[in-house]
Amino acid sequence: MSAAAETLTVTLLETGADGFARFRDVAVALPQGTPASRLTALAPSGGWQLRRSPPDFASSFHCTGEPQWLVVLQGCMEIGLRDGSARTFGPGQFFYSGDTLPAGATFDDAVHGHRSRAVGGEPLVTMFVRAAYWQP
Repeated sequence: MSAAAETLTVTLLETGADGFARFRDVAVALPQGTPASRLTALAPSGGWQLRRSPPDFASSFHCTGEPQWLVVLQGCMEIGLRDGSARTFGPGQFFYSGDTLPAGATFDDAVHGHRSRAVGGEPLVTMFVRAAYWQP
């Protein structure tokens, strides 16, 4: 396989045109680096934060305030959508959280956002890396 054809599958959490959050898996090109260590293009970021949540952490439905990458460092995090679907991310897994409130909208508890919670009985440690809206 040529270097230009190599990709990495990334999960996006985004807001659809209908205002509902959804997951979308996309292939991201890995055009840089060496055959032993492929890289995406460098992307700007706006800082990072670490968060520790207790084993019983659970949020209500909410939108992402600022688009960001979320990396699970310890524990497992479940992200649930309004349609009842959910995905669980464990240590070393990540996703891009771009599920922001649509411009001009007021948060509607029956439509917007996602919920998150720790699963598996251990504390949840995550890293958030702020990033402007990212398109693969």
